[in-house]
Amino acid sequence: MIPRLHERTHRPHDSLAEALGRPVSPNEGLTEYTVVAHWPGLDYFTPDDEQKIWTSVQWAEHLEDPYLEHPFAASPNDDRRAILHLDVRLHPDDRELTGPEWAEAAHRLSRAAGIEIPGKEHGCRWIAVQAQPGRIDVVANLIHLDGAWHAPPADILRRLSDEARRIEQDLHLIPVRTGPSRPAIRPAPTASAQLASVLTQLADEQIGPLATVRGLVEHTAHRIARQPGAAGIDTAHRLELIARRLHANQQDLDTTAAHLVQPRVATVPPAARHTAHRSL
Repeated sequence: MIPRLHERTHRPHDSLAEALGRPVSPNEGLTEYTVVAHWPGLDYFTPDDEQKIWTSVQWAEHLEDPYLEHPFAASPNDDRRAILHLDVRLHPDDRELTGPEWAEAAHRLSRAAGIEIPGKEHGCRWIAVQAQPGRIDVVANLIHLDGAWHAPPADILRRLSDEARRIEQDLHLIPVRTGPSRPAIRPAPTASAQLASVLTQLADEQIGPLATVRGLVEHTAHRIARQPGAAGIDTAHRLELIARRLHANQQDLDTTAAHLVQPRVATVPPAARHTAHRSL
């Protein structure tokens, strides 16, 4: 993992656009599969019974809000560039991390950078974006909710590098070489293995998109079932059947992925028999 600290800026839009690999948009909703982690105080902005997907522009505005709420907040050097942006990239031959693994890495890097303090919910606003292969970006505003300015540690790069080494070890990733060495020879994944990985992610019961859709359908069915009238009960029953079919699809995808990675016994053609030619 190679951490990189960008120059601080006044607005989060450019940093978020770089993290996404495309311009921010008022029409593009970013789900939890893209914004994989965030500061703990964000939970107060979204009620428990509401599943809200913010657009990339809304996320940028959320990070920019402390400027408007505290127009005189500045560093001891009268610096108003409060947007901190760091990214970490995996080794090109590393495996693909899961959503929870990206989230864990984001929280650990944020703590190493000093922008997340365990137990403090009203510190810096920050989000972690995983939108490009093998890369995660953390974008933060250094103005606290109370208007105080957060000064990152002077040795922030060393702390990030040290934490990256620990994450590599904990997640069994390829470490950064500190000197000339022989590159490890890794077998390239087969096409079947790559396709199986995609199917496994789709079927994942915890973070897979089908699991999210199924949960929303089941939640809607329960709410409609509480509505008065037979029409609501009939609709809830149909939604429950849809949820069951989605679950069956998840199981079928998981089974198919397992078949793809099963070793196949190669069929060896019988050796050609050598026959002596008789002269007539």
